[in-house]
Amino acid sequence: MRYQISGKHIDIGNALQTHVQEELNGVVGKYAERPTDANVIFSKNGAEFVCETTVHLSTGLTASAKAHAHEIYAAFDGCCNKMETQLRRYKRRLKDHHKDRVEPVELFGASSYILASDHEDEDSEPDTLQPMIVAEMETKIQSLSVGEAVMQMELAGSPVLVFRNEGKGGLNVVYRRDDGNIGWIDPQN
Repeated sequence: MRYQISGKHIDIGNALQTHVQEELNGVVGKYAERPTDANVIFSKNGAEFVCETTVHLSTGLTASAKAHAHEIYAAFDGCCNKMETQLRRYKRRLKDHHKDRVEPVELFGASSYILASDHEDEDSEPDTLQPMIVAEMETKIQSLSVGEAVMQMELAGSPVLVFRNEGKGGLNVVYRRDDGNIGWIDPQN
């Protein structure tokens, strides 16, 4: 597995990098087959250290976790524990997923935009209804079954996931509802 371990405005030593590789290898190797790469980013938020970890699996699925603590090792350990909990919860489905799917998850290109929020005066009317684009990026939309999409959303810790439905071919959305359930939007073609 390839590792990219970095710090935002903080120095990451060799001992921490070795600790991250050993611990993450143990957790990911135990619950998921064929991980391809891991991205671990450490940063500082006030007096706390923040650790964000993303692990990409060879099937195209991604697992993410984030934790914070007053010490950098504790932040990583908390993040690693969250990752382990997610992977343990989906271990059977990840293993079954590998057997059913011979090819990796198919990805389709799409554009992603960041729009400026208008924080001037919330009581005043906006000058135009056209939002200002702050950034434009390339993103990928996965071709998944509905069950795989829910699993991917949970593993990534996302509130919403847009995917291409393998069964019907159209774009679908799964999202976490306020009541804790999962919502699924399946537009009619």
